[in-house]
Amino acid sequence: MAKYSYVTSGVCSRAVEFEIDDTGVVRNVRFDGGCNGNTQGVCALAEGRKATEVCACLSGIDCKGRGTSCPDQLSRAIAEALGMS
Repeated sequence: MAKYSYVTSGVCSRAVEFEIDDTGVVRNVRFDGGCNGNTQGVCALAEGRKATEVCACLSGIDCKGRGTSCPDQLSRAIAEALGMS
């Protein structure tokens, strides 16, 4: 299992940490900061899903016209971890 840490940009959270197991499944997602209820929801929905699926599902979600969001930042972090960016 590989562990990743990604410094977020343009959102309330400061960073996101997660793991991708040997089968490509997302595990143990944790945001540092952000809207607690929303980030907990994103973490719960990402847990146990294929990294590529999570990335595609969350990519491009916007928060208040910022051009990004905490879910989008997780998507970007996963894309980077998978070498897709």
